Amino acid sequence: MAGSSSPMFTHPKTYDVIVVGAGHAGVEAALAASRMGACTLLTTMDLDTIGKMSCNPAIGGLAKGHIVREIDALGGQMGLTTDATGIQFRMLNRKKGPAVWAPRAQCDKKAYQYAMKAVCERQSSLDVRQAQASALIVEGDQIKGIETSMGVQFLGTCVIITTGTFLKALMHVGESQQRGGRGGEPAAYGLSDSLNRLGFELERLKTGTPPRLNRHSINWKELTVQEGDQPTPPFSYVHEASYADHVVLEAKFEADGVVFHVEQNDRGWRMADCRIPPKGLQTSKMKSKRLPKIRNPKSEIRNSPWSPPLRQLPCHLTSTTLRTEEIIRANLHRSPMYSGQIQSTGPRYCPSIEDKYVKFPDKETHQIFLEPEGLNTDEIYVNGCSTSLPYDVQIDLVHSIKGLENAEIMRAGYAVEYDYAPPTQLLPWLETKRVKNLFFAGQLNGTTGYEEAAAQGFVAGINAALRIQGKKPYTFSRADSYIGVLVDDLVTKGTQEPYRMFTSRAEYRLLLRQDNADERLTALGFEWGLISKERHGLFQDKLKRIASLRETLKTKRLKGVTLQQWLRRPEVNLDDLIMRAPEWLADIPDDLKASIEMDIKYEGYIARDMAHVERLKKTENQPIPEHMNFQEIRALRRETREKLHKIRPQTIGQATRISGVTPADIGVLLVWMKKLSMKPQGSDSVM
Repeated sequence: MAGSSSPMFTHPKTYDVIVVGAGHAGVEAALAASRMGACTLLTTMDLDTIGKMSCNPAIGGLAKGHIVREIDALGGQMGLTTDATGIQFRMLNRKKGPAVWAPRAQCDKKAYQYAMKAVCERQSSLDVRQAQASALIVEGDQIKGIETSMGVQFLGTCVIITTGTFLKALMHVGESQQRGGRGGEPAAYGLSDSLNRLGFELERLKTGTPPRLNRHSINWKELTVQEGDQPTPPFSYVHEASYADHVVLEAKFEADGVVFHVEQNDRGWRMADCRIPPKGLQTSKMKSKRLPKIRNPKSEIRNSPWSPPLRQLPCHLTSTTLRTEEIIRANLHRSPMYSGQIQSTGPRYCPSIEDKYVKFPDKETHQIFLEPEGLNTDEIYVNGCSTSLPYDVQIDLVHSIKGLENAEIMRAGYAVEYDYAPPTQLLPWLETKRVKNLFFAGQLNGTTGYEEAAAQGFVAGINAALRIQGKKPYTFSRADSYIGVLVDDLVTKGTQEPYRMFTSRAEYRLLLRQDNADERLTALGFEWGLISKERHGLFQDKLKRIASLRETLKTKRLKGVTLQQWLRRPEVNLDDLIMRAPEWLADIPDDLKASIEMDIKYEGYIARDMAHVERLKKTENQPIPEHMNFQEIRALRRETREKLHKIRPQTIGQATRISGVTPADIGVLLVWMKKLSMKPQGSDSVM
């Protein structure tokens, strides 16, 4: 056992899955496992911080929005909660190609947090407990449970660690240092020591957050207004279904046990327990009274766009000035990043304001986004101004920005250093190589961002549940999801800086669009029991409507040319055709327009990518024998042998993506594997 030898108390209930940490990774892991039937425990240091948005209260963005839509298509929670608590919705990158369009939503951070807490507390097969894990209980090479700081043991078959930025965390504001993983919250120290004793490699990373300002102290007249999109683009495919929204939502609530909705009034929002009573109190009779059956889909076509339940707020844009640069350069010696106080690596693609001026010296000003944190708070998030400069410098820095000359700082920005476990220690389904049934997910694996964390939590949660069911683990492919790209990058290449997802990381961006995530993944979610029969029925109907619309475009002609050929022209879009041929294209729901148009306009490129995927499948999925001894393949270069031995790729495809492994190395490996397969059983081999 990696912990104290004489625990005070062993909890009488044994779990299938134990999830440590209730951030975005932990929530998705616990919900996925419990919804698949695993008896699950979710532990957190503070129950009031379940699903807390530590940094920017926003979900989605470039590539991140794709991930959230994939989580939703599979039956995850993040998209639904975002739609319920969003206060501004936008579709980014519309001026560029459809492969990089990305949904983004600014959320009411407290509404999001309380909504996630309500979902977790009322989810069947899921227990939520306030407890700080301090050690792992391991027998042989297999996890057996966790021990808490109060000396309580919780025993279980699988354990998922999602500790975020809390392991041996240290916060910095100028020369001031304080132990903590988030402002006002303590760090976790025991678990790092436990992981070290088990032989896991731990390293350090750094992230940061900007100051929060009092909205009443900002000169809004000097700023540029940025409104949300109209019509509002939702995250969840539940809301994109072309049926009466309340019918679809109630079916979703019945299937997943969600018991709340958000009600809006003049004062803001409140949670209402209006559909299903807490678990243990509901009866089938009560459920049938509250939830109408799905009616005839043909009579439920929605003609109006989805409308978010909360009041929508604008964001605002401003920029730094030459005075900002002067202040920063004059105080760089007081920045923990440049004084030597912080030794760990920060995020390359979300740098601090100090980093921006040091790394981009030719750029005189930098854009700043002022984003509301909620309907019932005066705090404004200063996006683009992450800093760990001393408090007095932060005041001068903020006052140097246009429109913020008299702004009051309600919370200072800070940097936080924390332990992470290099993810090459993991298998492609996020189980550790060193300890069976132990999974890592989220920022513990070196990622940054809510969305990347939630995706990993979902992967770990479904695979822990599959382990309980005695089924093979599931590995997401780079060709079917951004989730697959994310996990493959982590476990194959590792990361030495906070990893962030970009569309450029995916080889098949036209196949992995945000609009078709349900077509790629919903069948899989239904197979796992994460998608209700009602929702799956709506999805099947959507596929039928897509097929019917495609046939119409293929066969109907306008001026002697098929509608499909018209749509392939760059200057023609589907709305143009609807106006010209309303008798054939009337009442096409918004959720189908973009998908159909993109599939047809980019049909040739998509066909090329799909053909490439099919060709690669022969080697991509070719398994490498589990116990192959790479060190004894002398035909391989020493560097290659060492990297293959460390990462232990599961397939040839994974081996090709290891940094430093060349096509020639892969050729040697394939020849060696072929020789091994031809040897009679019992003969000597490098196995």
